[in-house]
Formats: sequence, C-alpha cells, structure tokens
Amino acid sequence: MKSFLELAEARYSCKKFSDRAISDEDLNYVLEAGRLAPTAKNLQPQHIYVMRSAEALEQIDKLTPCRYGAPVVAVIAYDRDNVFTFPGGRATSGAEDVSIVATHMMLAAADRGLNSCWLNFFDPDKAAAELDLPDNETVVLLLDLGYAAEGAAPLANHTNRKALSETVTWR
Repeated sequence: MKSFLELAEARYSCKKFSDRAISDEDLNYVLEAGRLAPTAKNLQPQHIYVMRSAEALEQIDKLTPCRYGAPVVAVIAYDRDNVFTFPGGRATSGAEDVSIVATHMMLAAADRGLNSCWLNFFDPDKAAAELDLPDNETVVLLLDLGYAAEGAAPLANHTNRKALSETVTWR
C-alpha cells in the first residue's frame, strides 16, 4: 500500500485513456471521496455530473479537445446560491470548494488504480448551456477518469517541482 505522499507523487494528468470501463464500485468510491471533501461552512455546494454514455461524451467532445478518450468525465460545478461569501463580499467559496472536491476525487481515483486529468480548456458558460445546467450553477472543471492506455505516461515535466524554500515562507 502506498503512503499518501507516494500516491500524490505517482498521480499524473493522463493524456491517453484506454476504453476499459470503470466499475460502478470504483466510480462510486471516487464520488464518495468527493462527497467527503471539506467545503466552507460544510455547505457542500458541489454538483457532479457523471458523463459516461456515448451521447454525454459527445457533448463533452463538443466542449473540449481534451477528453483524451476517457470513458468517464465528471463535470464539476457549484451552486452559486449555496456558497460562503468571504468578508468584504468580493469572493465566494464556490471554486475553492469544488477544487477540494476534485482533488479528493483525483487522489481516490489513483488509490483505485484509475487515472485522471483536470481539464480547464473549455468555456464554462458554453458547458453550462450545452449540458442544460440550472442557471444557478457554475462549472469549474471537467475531470477525465479512466485507465491509462498502453504507452501513456506523465509529461516530461511531471517531476519538476520547486523546492519548498521557493513556495513556503516561515514566519
């Protein structure tokens, strides 16, 4: 069993998926990890659309060239009417909450031997319109899920990480 840091280090953005189906058990495990993710004030504003039918995947393909053959794409949105508004009123927790949910899902997928890729190469407004989402929802990301195809590997820069001293300040 991998430690958390080993799992986090091994996980990469897969750019080539096989057509192997994801079991309902594994998909529910990934979705449950997202459900358990912390959100501001525990409001849980996320809404996840699991796109896996041929028709649903065609809709995704209209929105982005980055499905990479994934058999499942999770469209992760949040309800703008159910978010924490930060003091000062300039920002809400919606994108932050969904990002935590998606991160939990990516790591749970890796824990089950699945691969993923966080997609932001799409127009969120077009996605909401194409998928006929409620007016109060904002799409933040698309999450490809599946098994890596033969020959798939992390991008060359996957292991390039700045030193902690470059990203952390102790005071």
